[in-house]
Amino acid sequence: MKTEKKNNKAKTAHTEVSPAVIKRLPRYFRYLREIIRMGKTRVSSAELSKMMNVTASQIRQDLNCFGGFGQQGYGYNVNYLYTNICEILGVGCGFRAALIGAGNLGKALVRSPMFEKRGVDVVAMFDVSSDLVGKKIENIKVFHIDDIERIFEEYGVDIAILTLPKEYAVEVAERLENTGVSGIWNFTGKELALKNADIAVENVHIGDSLMTLCYEIAKRKNENGDSSAK
Repeated sequence: MKTEKKNNKAKTAHTEVSPAVIKRLPRYFRYLREIIRMGKTRVSSAELSKMMNVTASQIRQDLNCFGGFGQQGYGYNVNYLYTNICEILGVGCGFRAALIGAGNLGKALVRSPMFEKRGVDVVAMFDVSSDLVGKKIENIKVFHIDDIERIFEEYGVDIAILTLPKEYAVEVAERLENTGVSGIWNFTGKELALKNADIAVENVHIGDSLMTLCYEIAKRKNENGDSSAK
């Protein structure tokens, strides 16, 4: 049974909010968790700014998109803000996920605690290997990929996680369009654009993050080289 979604006190019309703001919400989630672990009950935008390396003005603008949450002269009630950010992000909605491609990346993902921490339950895995099908990984059963439609319906899967070879990404995604799935988290390296606009797609390119890091390192080395030459 899927858990019922709570009534959000915050404004959650994401269509009215810029993608950049939405991308920053998981950072608020992470840092607020850390602040709660520190035992703090309130936090100012200036304090969040130092932790997140984002301007205090940007933080206030971001949170105002969803109702504000803060009080002038007081800052933010940490638990209240965290609860609302969780609701906006869908944490605790009981989303069910299935992972397609039980190779090294797939195994690494299901062994991560991130799903439990974010209220997502991985209920099934899929592969074609006879060495994996029928077995369990982290207590999650591996089904044959031919059973996607049946298992997605039976388990009420909301999120499909693709970690299979990129050459199969489009074929599998097209099959997923007929399963009633709500979103696809795509690690295949193949950019997916579905005909069904009701399915949200998050294309993850891990190599892009590495290249961004390489750029930053090269930039710093060039700057240091230029300054030492002066």
